[in-house]
Amino acid sequence: MIDEKNVGIGYCGLNCGECPVFLATREDDDAARTRVAEEWSKKFHWNLVPSDINCDGCKNTGGRIFGYCRECRIRECGSERGIDNCALCEEYACAKLQDFFSFSSAARAALEALRNGRPG
Repeated sequence: MIDEKNVGIGYCGLNCGECPVFLATREDDDAARTRVAEEWSKKFHWNLVPSDINCDGCKNTGGRIFGYCRECRIRECGSERGIDNCALCEEYACAKLQDFFSFSSAARAALEALRNGRPG
């Protein structure tokens, strides 16, 4: 079951509520799981199957977490520090985050907005 209060901006700045894995899980949509598994397998050179496409949000401690997110160093760090997201970290923007920003400019924009007091 998805814990809706923990859905939103992830530690890294990505919006879990817009993630296709999260959305397929929330809607229990097997067609979406199949589509995301195929798209992400090609895009990221992973070998995903529809059963891999399950996630209740990266801050969820008792639910399903997408495979990569279980290994995410940013998620691990934010959780260990007890912060809601990296915008609140005293070491913002660390090397881990800078590396990630090269992958997602949207994550950077969301965290910058939060640091400047605007909603992500």
